[in-house]
Amino acid sequence: MSRAFVKEDDLEHAGIDVPERPISSEKNYVTPNGHKELEVKIAILEEERVKSSLNSDSILKQKKMRLERDLRYFINRLESAILVNPHQQDKKKVLFSALVDVENELGNILNFQIVGEDEANVKINKIAYNSPLAKALIGNSVDDEVVWKKPLGNEILTIVNIQYKL
Repeated sequence: MSRAFVKEDDLEHAGIDVPERPISSEKNYVTPNGHKELEVKIAILEEERVKSSLNSDSILKQKKMRLERDLRYFINRLESAILVNPHQQDKKKVLFSALVDVENELGNILNFQIVGEDEANVKINKIAYNSPLAKALIGNSVDDEVVWKKPLGNEILTIVNIQYKL
């Protein structure tokens, strides 16, 4: 394309388009902790956005656009949040927000908490309620065996403990 057909504004804004973060079509269940995390994330992003508005170079413009995009995402997630009180769950069944101890076929005890999508973090054993493992666990009780469908083969887990904490 000839430079004659490019507006100056187009060149100035080249490379700073920031696509929106995709929002899940699943219900946005959150634990009390997940709700607090969303509020904290919004406060941090808002503070960073205010600080970044003081500068106007193109690198900071792109950062500000990312901050604004993330802020829109987390505000949407907070507004659509369905808060689940762990103390109102059936203590005898694995449900949303449960802390679950399972024993695998080797006798190892694994611990998981079933949380919302934004709170999920496999590094700290928080799994999203719509993950394959959570789906296998939900609705079951202590001593029930479930099949965890994994890419490298299925694993049988026995539920040994269920807890609900705030």
